[in-house]
Amino acid sequence: MKLSRIWAMARKEYFHIFRDPRSLGMGIAIPMIMLILFGYALTLDVDKVPMVIWDQNRTQTSREFISRFLASRYFSFQGSVETYQEVEKAIDVRRALVALIIPPDFSGRLAAGRTTLVQMIADGSDSNTATISLGYAEIIVGTYSQQIALEEIRRKGGRVMASPIDFRPRVWYNADLESRNYIIPGLIAVIMMVIAALLTSLTVAREWEQGTMEQLISTPIKSQELILGKLLPYFGIGLFDVLLAVLMGEFLFKVPLRGQVFLIFAQAAIFLIGTLSLGMLISIVAKNQLLASQVAMVATFLPAFLLSGFAYPIRSMPIVLQWITYIIPAKYFVTLLKGIYLKGVGPRVLAVEGIFLVFFAIIMFSLANKKFKKKLV
Repeated sequence: MKLSRIWAMARKEYFHIFRDPRSLGMGIAIPMIMLILFGYALTLDVDKVPMVIWDQNRTQTSREFISRFLASRYFSFQGSVETYQEVEKAIDVRRALVALIIPPDFSGRLAAGRTTLVQMIADGSDSNTATISLGYAEIIVGTYSQQIALEEIRRKGGRVMASPIDFRPRVWYNADLESRNYIIPGLIAVIMMVIAALLTSLTVAREWEQGTMEQLISTPIKSQELILGKLLPYFGIGLFDVLLAVLMGEFLFKVPLRGQVFLIFAQAAIFLIGTLSLGMLISIVAKNQLLASQVAMVATFLPAFLLSGFAYPIRSMPIVLQWITYIIPAKYFVTLLKGIYLKGVGPRVLAVEGIFLVFFAIIMFSLANKKFKKKLV
């Protein structure tokens, strides 16, 4: 294997990339656009839930109770209603996702020390938001009920007993529970896998379609030299994309980076070798650019998005899918990026994931090299 032949092939591919705006745009512009769109649009935070209120009591007590919801950042007041028909209409037209209904005897029953019923209706067509919203409401109501109970004890001259359990929750690594902080690192992995495979999935297939493969076959270049030469320019573009993604995460999305930047690029380099080789393998087998791009999209985007743990927790999946995730390289790269970004951990903790990516890169490159034959058939 000669470096001069590898460099000659890399130089040829480099010139093609920069003479073809589509390849350059796919390699640099599309990842950045995807990162911005997904980074701002994809969020798992549930706040400012639109809410309407039907206050049938209309007293100072009911208004104080309502103020607890209005002061919360999790609910957004959209107006008052007077009947259940108005509640139904507000939810049907998506003006509100939840409705708070206070009964006419609300203040009277509280003053008498009796339990009063408060109803909250949630739009179950958005089950995730409805479940989280009801959880927020239960916390607000629980806090308000506890305050009333304590005031009643003090009013009667009783002694307020200390709580037998002092529960003090604390969140590590993402104290504010910002979904963006763990979405952006995972998103970098997904985008890198999709774009890298798409870029190289067109390389060999393009040579066959344009009729230049015969010229390459007639040269003394070996198959591994051809593959390495075609991978190098895209490897450089991939690392440049990683640099842009890290800078955007730091300055645009304000995602904390607690680990070492060197580790991100080291693991990204290994991941890119495997993913680029996967795209090359698809290109060698397909020999058609349209087919290769479609196969690359199906083989990368769907597994990376659905089965990597980026968007959906793996432990909540059926056991069969959980086993399948072990062969998804994006799963390990997502774990690596989240560990480096949010926890600041190093190779000791992430050794297993790193070793798997090394095996993935070796296997994909070996398969691409084995599958490529220097003959016209």
